[in-house]
Amino acid sequence: MPEPVYKRIVLKLSGEALQGDKNHGIAHEILLSIAHQVREIRELGVDAAIVLGGGNILRGQENTASLGLDLDRSVADYMGMLATVINGLALQDVLEKIGIPTRVMTAIEIQRIAEPYIRRKAIRHLEKGRVVIFVAGTGNPFFTTDTAAALRAVEINAQALLKATKVDGVYSADPVKVREARKFETIKYIEVLQQDLRFMDATAVSLCMDNKLPIVVFNLTREGNIKRLLLGEKIGTFIN
Repeated sequence: MPEPVYKRIVLKLSGEALQGDKNHGIAHEILLSIAHQVREIRELGVDAAIVLGGGNILRGQENTASLGLDLDRSVADYMGMLATVINGLALQDVLEKIGIPTRVMTAIEIQRIAEPYIRRKAIRHLEKGRVVIFVAGTGNPFFTTDTAAALRAVEINAQALLKATKVDGVYSADPVKVREARKFETIKYIEVLQQDLRFMDATAVSLCMDNKLPIVVFNLTREGNIKRLLLGEKIGTFIN
């Protein structure tokens, strides 16, 4: 088997990816599929960290407004961070049930259920072969979990940020709404910012650009894509 192209990665999963065909919440079959794909990563000898969104439960101000709640942006964002903790605990449980040692590390201290995020400790977990799940975003309102993923990837010296989505890469427009949308095989960070391609927020893209951290956007729903990507197959869109 060929050597993996990256030895340490951060996998960014949106909350919506966890809900599958459901309108809300967590689909167990999706968690199980992700867990098996993460096991494949570990079997390749790749250090794997995961950053989770919380949109399947609550997406900050966007969801609180739709629920008729007039909340301060900071309050709504903190609520969204707690949603990511719920997702992280669910994924940890499924991973450990298939034999993968896992640690949940949170940017907001919740000592009874998860470890506080400490950079050196996170790196040590990875060196010991554990999967690390980062939750609660950056711990600050006004920052997305995409930015948290980019930040954690840089902090733990990851070699790539893999952003899992429901489409097979980055397009010039929404491929669901625009039939003529063009898929990019590769694209530069600055072009993403100039063209306002919103697969990831601008802060996260800028952070990756400043630190020369490659981003790969790919389709999570095709099982085995993560392994194929790590073994060098051209999957999704490569941003550098």
